[in-house]
Formats: sequence, structure tokens, C-alpha cells
Amino acid sequence: MLKKGKYRHFKGGEYEVLFTALDSENLNELVVYKALYGEGKIWVRPLKEFEETVTRDGKTFKRFEYLG
Repeated sequence: MLKKGKYRHFKGGEYEVLFTALDSENLNELVVYKALYGEGKIWVRPLKEFEETVTRDGKTFKRFEYLG
């Protein structure tokens, strides 16, 4: 289960995970999160994608790193 709290995207932006939800069409689990900068927009992303790793310029990162 994904922890609620603050996360940093590998590109640098910080977000707060608000909760998880189910997609009504396919029952895939989604993460609902809020940007902690700018207008504070609300975003959704599949949980599987939220938790995956990303490789850029030969380096591997968690897409989102838990901060607490």
C-alpha cells in the first residue's frame, strides 16, 4: 500500500499523495496527488507507474521518492 505524504518527482517537483482510487472502467489503482508548487494542481497517475523506476542519462531513479 502506498504511503500518504510528501514525495519528490525525479525531475525535482514535490507533491503530496492524497489517496488512492480505483478506475471505474478497469479497476486499476490510481494515485491522486497534489503539486506543492505553483497553482497546486491535482494529478492522477496509475499506481504501477507512480512506483516504477526511470532511467535517464544512464542513471536510474525512483519516479517518486518518499520524503515523509
